[in-house]
This record gives sequence, C-alpha cells and structure tokens, in this order.
Amino acid sequence: MRKALSGFVSKSASPLKTIMILAMAMSFVVADAASSMAAKSAAIVIDAKTGKVLYSSDADGRRYPASLTKMMTLYLTFEALAKGRISKNSPVVFSANAAAEPPTKLGVKRGGSVTVETAILSMVTKSANDSATALGEMLGGNEANFARMMTAKARALGMRGTVFRNANGLPDPGQFTTARDMAMLGIALREHFPQYYGYFSQRSFLYGRQRINGHNRLLGRIKGVDGIKTGYTRASGYNLVSSVSDGDRRIVAVVMGGRSGGSRDSQMAGLINAYMPKASSRGGGVLIAEAGGGNPISALAKVLLPKHDAPTPDSKPDDDAVASLVEENAPIAEETTPVVQAKRVKTTAVSTVDDVATARVAAAYAEPAAEVDPVSTASVPSGWAIQVASSPKQAEAKAFLDKATKQAPSVLADASGFTIAFDKDGVTYYRARFGGFGSKTSAWKACNALKKKKIECYAVQQ
Repeated sequence: MRKALSGFVSKSASPLKTIMILAMAMSFVVADAASSMAAKSAAIVIDAKTGKVLYSSDADGRRYPASLTKMMTLYLTFEALAKGRISKNSPVVFSANAAAEPPTKLGVKRGGSVTVETAILSMVTKSANDSATALGEMLGGNEANFARMMTAKARALGMRGTVFRNANGLPDPGQFTTARDMAMLGIALREHFPQYYGYFSQRSFLYGRQRINGHNRLLGRIKGVDGIKTGYTRASGYNLVSSVSDGDRRIVAVVMGGRSGGSRDSQMAGLINAYMPKASSRGGGVLIAEAGGGNPISALAKVLLPKHDAPTPDSKPDDDAVASLVEENAPIAEETTPVVQAKRVKTTAVSTVDDVATARVAAAYAEPAAEVDPVSTASVPSGWAIQVASSPKQAEAKAFLDKATKQAPSVLADASGFTIAFDKDGVTYYRARFGGFGSKTSAWKACNALKKKKIECYAVQQ
C-alpha cells in the first residue's frame, strides 16, 4: 500500500493535494474490501414442504441483507393487515426522514402520503426505500423502534443469525443476516400470509400515470418462480430470494453476494433446475413458527405490531394473569431489585461489547441446524421481560425505553421495547418493558448487565 501511494504522492506535492490523493486512495481500498466481501457468495435451497436442506454453501455465513430487509418490513405489514390494525387503504404518511431516503424510492415529498397497498407494491417491485421507512415509522412509532420489532420477530421465527437496524436495507454495519435465515423468512411469508403473498409475483404497477417495473427478472422467465425479493449494495453484492412451485413440489432458494445481477440470476436458475426435481411431492405442515401464537406470552415474545404508536401485547392477559404479575414495589426474586422508575443515566458512550451480547452471538452461530426444524423454530415458550420504569404518562415510559436503548444497545439488541397500561388506585400507569427474552435466566442476565450501566430494572414473567 505504501509503495502504491508513493507513486501518486511526490515530495513536492502541496499538503492539500496530498490529502486529496490519500482520500482517493483510501476510497479505493474501501471499495476493494467491499467487493472482496461481496465476492464470497452464499446460497441455500430448502424444500418448502418438508424443511429439508437440498443444497447449502456458506448458508450460515454473516451477510449484509440489503433490500432483502424489506421482506421483514413486509412481514410485519402483512401481520398488521391480517389483524385489522391497518387496511390496504390506510394512509402512509412520509416524514422528512422517509422522504430523504436515497434511491431507489417512490419520491413522495415530506408530508405526502400513499396507501398501504401502494407502499407494498412499490417495495416488491421498485424496492422503494422511502416507502419502507414510512411503513416502519407508521407501524413502530419510529424506525429505530421498528427495527427492534423486526429483530424480535426474527428471533420468534427462528432466525438466529439476523439483526435489523432499519426498515429498508440501506447500509448499516450492525445489520446482518444469513442465507439460511432469509430462506426461513421466505417460507414464513408464504406460510403465514398466503392471502398477501401474491404481491411478490407483481411484475409492475401503476403509480399515477407512471408504470413502475420490478427488479426480479426471473418472474415470467423461469417456470414456477412466484417471488420473492432482490437486493443489492456494494458491500452485500447481488442478493435474491426465490420461491418456486412446480406441481406438488415447492422450494425456496437464496443466493447472496453475487458479482452481478446476471451472474446471480444464472446461479439461481441453475439451483432451481438442479434441485426442484429433488424436492418432495409430499410433506407439508408448519415449518416456521406460527404467526399469531396461542397466548399473550408468545405474542409478547414475538413483539406484535403496535396499537397507536408503540408496540403492545396483542391481547391483554385476563384478570387472573394480571393479578399474578409482580407489583411495582415487590421484587420477583432475590437476584432482582424493584424500582418504580429508572435512575438518571449518564450519557457516556459504550466502547466495549457486553458479555451477554457476546454470549448471544456465540449461541446464534453455534452448530446451525441442517434442516428447518418445526420444533426449534416454534414460538418462544416463555414470556420474560425486563421492566425499567413505570409512569403515569405513556410518553415518559417511552422516553425511558429510548434512553435505556441508547445507553445499552448491545444488551438490548435482540429485545423490543413496549409499554403496557395498568390501573392502581384509580390511576392509569404505564410499565416500560423490554420483551423477547426466552427464559428467566436470560432476562436476569440482561437486567444485571443493565444495572452495571446504572440502569435499574427487574425481570418479570408476563
């Protein structure tokens, strides 16, 4: 590198010229690094009726999802539609943040709006970044909170190697996934929302007088392909998730890190031709965790979509369940300390990764399963959460959630904040909690990690 730079920078060069040359050189280095990462492709083919892995190549290697991220944004949108929280005609208002997203985009100005259906169509065809952000803000209150909901939903679906940081897939070093996880999400979209899955086969749509064409060039060209999503950034390379049906056989295939759109499509076509005949014509049954869950505990763990502008449990527990919850002034166990609200937190940057987060990452990548197992991908069975505050004002409760998230991002990376109302002495209070912990032990450990950062909390079972 030094030799290469010496050829560009002469001893007599001015300081300004030297800085400009060095900046250009470093940009080439970054581009080369990104291209090198993208060159390491990953792929997987799964029998969508049995869960059997028919082909795998670096399927558990960490990848940048790019616009495949929108698959989860759409999953949560479909969930909201299915539960009646929004309709296809509900307006999606574009904030300044959403309107400012870079292309590709629909181009709606700040304060403008489109219907939910238009936003969906713009995402599955044009891969509109602004529509994804606007939907995320609508469903989660803000995009950061929506990203936490996305990650929590990923865990509930069995996607162990995925973390989301935004709704559209624009570059973020903390946002990653695996080919296996994207295949599982592709299966889940079809299993859980067959009534909306047809959107993924849309090749174009009319937006006003403009016809917008889609990016998925395999639709209509490869027999049986009915979706799902393309994606590209320089760091990720060319990505594609495809769902394919042929008679009684069905597969989901993923290619990530293609060198070009053409080579990615060719690789996908080859995988489809090679492994569709090997898929089972029998089989069936649920391969991915059910969308709704059977009780408030599962619903909370899977972080259902918000009522109004904050995530809340899908249904309120019955009176007996509420009565059994730990009150604000009583500890749940000797390891925890009850509080009414979080103590004042210093706003110092966190420079090291918490041991709890490190353990979670290690567990997420330990001995990945060879098949999509209906048992291992079932809903999170327990309903443990961490409470950090209780306030008579919902806005204050949300503020505590935001403060804790900013102060301890590594500890709460896989958790999702929500508020839950309760009455005490005729006054309505709001508990500020983080849900999505799979066991009492994991909730306790996370709470202890928060206490080390001067955030008081206690663990509670919903």
